[in-house]
Amino acid sequence: MTATRRRLRDLASIIRSKNAGPYRLTFDVLFNDATLFGKVCESGAVTRESIARAYGVPPERVSSLFVVPMARAFKVTLVRPLGQGEFGDSDMYGCQQHVPLMDLPVEIEEA
Repeated sequence: MTATRRRLRDLASIIRSKNAGPYRLTFDVLFNDATLFGKVCESGAVTRESIARAYGVPPERVSSLFVVPMARAFKVTLVRPLGQGEFGDSDMYGCQQHVPLMDLPVEIEEA
């Protein structure tokens, strides 16, 4: 078996973001394929630290990270850089904040 580096966008079926209240953003990473989801889990690529790196924030800003096996999903919550609607907030609804997560590198084992 060989390890192949891929981007999360090439593996997940859905990657989306939205507000989780006025001070947090939540991200959903969903997979159609259970085997592929398992390989991403085994890779250890989706961590508090890797997500923080992707967003250029300290790991403490990642307030939660859950793996939900029954849903073949990862659920991530970040503290917003600014409160919702504050001067300088570029995304009132938080629906365009998932892009850095899409480029998260994942090393998966392939036959």
